[in-house]
Amino acid sequence: MKVLLQPYKDTAAIAKRCMLCSKRNPDTLLTSILLPALMMILFVSLFGKLIRIENVSYVNYIAPGVLLQCIGQCSSVTAIMISKDMTGGMISRFCTLPIRASSVLHGHILEALVRSSVASAVVMLAAFALGVRPSMGFADLCVFLILLLGSILAISYFAAIAGMTANSAEGASALSAVLIILPYVSSGFVPTETLPSVMRIFAKYQPMTPVIDTMRNALSGKPLDSHTFFISCMWCMGLCVLSAIVCAALFQKKIRR
Repeated sequence: MKVLLQPYKDTAAIAKRCMLCSKRNPDTLLTSILLPALMMILFVSLFGKLIRIENVSYVNYIAPGVLLQCIGQCSSVTAIMISKDMTGGMISRFCTLPIRASSVLHGHILEALVRSSVASAVVMLAAFALGVRPSMGFADLCVFLILLLGSILAISYFAAIAGMTANSAEGASALSAVLIILPYVSSGFVPTETLPSVMRIFAKYQPMTPVIDTMRNALSGKPLDSHTFFISCMWCMGLCVLSAIVCAALFQKKIRR
């Protein structure tokens, strides 16, 4: 039994180490937690009284988009931490220990999951303070949490790929910046119909749009659009599995050098 549980204990130990590093780094607190909440306050303060979309207050409309942007902000921290461990030799030191090498990567992902979940909770608290009043039932809450956690895992694995691919922490941050930009070119802040033609086509078919639309409907208690929910789940599962496979292959390649 101890042998079976040992990889999970190793993963938890690496995750705890990553959390301590995040706790001691003030940039992590600013980038991952405070900045997304400030973005929510800024958008609502600037446009809340000017924009009315589908008879929904602007703060209710943008809450899912800001949540995904928040996860993107958190992913840049994950990419930077992995890049520093790779370039600084810390990964090589971990691999000399009597632990499963994959536990190091999984520990980073687990820490990213916890940090992004905390940051999402802070953003939702800011949204509640600004007037968001969810009308969701238990099923809506399940849909919301499934997509939120699926998005966190998919984005965290992508950030890990960026961290292992880049040659520096700055490069890792730049590669992961695409995850911060994507919510803007979606239905996160304005309806896709209002975007220019090229951006409208991209926004319509990129993965964040169906996820945001489904989360928004769940938050407001609207009937579930099974087609959009299915597409959202397929995007989350597909990207998560693909990113995890690529991530594991890159990690094995790096530690063999």
